[in-house]
Amino acid sequence: MRESTASPLRKRKSWARWTIHLFPIPALILYGMFVLYPILAALSYSFFEWKGMARGNFIGFKNFVTLFTTEPYGSLFWNAFKHNVLYFILQMIVMNGLAFFLAFIIYQKIKGAEFFKAAFFLPRLLSVIVVGFLWKLILNPNFGTLNVILEKLGLETLQKAWLGDPKTALIAIILVNCWFGLGFGVLIFLAGFQGIPSELVEAAKLDGAKGFTLLRTIYLPLMVPSIMIMGILTFIQSFEAFELVYAMQGSMGEPYYSTDTLAVFFYRLAFGSSTASGATAIGLGSALATVLFLFILICTTLFLRFANKKDVQM
Repeated sequence: MRESTASPLRKRKSWARWTIHLFPIPALILYGMFVLYPILAALSYSFFEWKGMARGNFIGFKNFVTLFTTEPYGSLFWNAFKHNVLYFILQMIVMNGLAFFLAFIIYQKIKGAEFFKAAFFLPRLLSVIVVGFLWKLILNPNFGTLNVILEKLGLETLQKAWLGDPKTALIAIILVNCWFGLGFGVLIFLAGFQGIPSELVEAAKLDGAKGFTLLRTIYLPLMVPSIMIMGILTFIQSFEAFELVYAMQGSMGEPYYSTDTLAVFFYRLAFGSSTASGATAIGLGSALATVLFLFILICTTLFLRFANKKDVQM
């Protein structure tokens, strides 16, 4: 009787164990449809000639060669790549630096800390397109709020057509993006600060550490994981920058391609513009998407390996 009773119980446990493995299948199907398939499709499209929306003959790496060696594609690619690099550098310095500083202040349990956390994160709740159009109005050279404030302060010499000047347009967009993403960085860094054992901080204070010495010897080394996380996320976001640029300057990276990024350049190639012939637009766009994906993947992998080594050493 015991064996006959144990056998069905064992079968039910075995079936339950196998049933658990079925739950990820819907998520895997969706991931394959909306992530893996587009990546593989873009890779395959880059090896073919295209006549409008119709796929032509297999041409190997010709689209990649054209992208890097044929004008105006080559110069536009490196121009956009340079802008993405500047995007990343300024965001790391301005956005992440300011987020780290604000998170450290909030961590000190100042009055109104909860309000400041909500206030800093509030812009993140807005749509990127809404943010872009809002700041486009603020930076308008004729009636924009920024120039009006400068005029009221008697600083007319500082007034500019912020989005119309090639020297300031890209920097203005990057600073708007820093404003938009600041709250997320504050939360990440604040979580890192709150994860530091209070015993270590108290022990350091008893040893006489305070101010900058406390920050350099205790907080910064223990904040490396949070800094690495924000560095990786900022890198990926910087090289995928599209929505804000598109909302504020359109698909041509105006003025004179001074705000062009790789994602905006891809949009023009894939969906047509004056810089791409109809016969090769989809192939060139797919080649650019493949190059961008591989670049982000390789750099992110190397960054993660470096971060893991730092964790092991610590």
